[in-house]
Amino acid sequence: MDRRKSLKILGAGGLGIAGLVFADWKWQLVDQLTHQGFFNFQQEKLITAVADTIIPAGIPSIAPENAQPIGALSTGTDKFLIRLFEHCYEKEDQEIIKKGLDQLVAMDFLGKDQKAREDILINMQDSENEGDQRFFQLMKSQTIYGFTTVREVMVEYHGYKVAAGGFKGCVPASEVLI
Repeated sequence: MDRRKSLKILGAGGLGIAGLVFADWKWQLVDQLTHQGFFNFQQEKLITAVADTIIPAGIPSIAPENAQPIGALSTGTDKFLIRLFEHCYEKEDQEIIKKGLDQLVAMDFLGKDQKAREDILINMQDSENEGDQRFFQLMKSQTIYGFTTVREVMVEYHGYKVAAGGFKGCVPASEVLI
């Protein structure tokens, strides 16, 4: 292969990658501008970040030997929380959640690392303000509930079986105990 052809291929590949990065950025911007829902785009990102802070990926204490490490995001717990808070909670609790999310925006929660996020949430738990305490309690309890009730955790980590004893549908009448 000659050098000019190789340079053309490399240049086209570089432009293709740059185009994909630009397209991804454009779609993220479009999603932010056209987002519809109970929570705005930033609030949903904060709920996702809080869930990931409470149950990060790769918790070694519950993982069996050959299982993939999982966390709140890999099981869809963040999506569960968004739907749960939107459709199943009273207005008062929804307002507490939105106020708590607004406080996290003011503290630049999304820009912090894992340890700083944990410290912010612990400070909310230990706060004198009842709204902060209630926000933390709701987020923590529902994140744990959402995580522990998904199929991946129930079946792969706890060994849950839907019909533990098994079911035999076609058994001769002589085998049935009466």
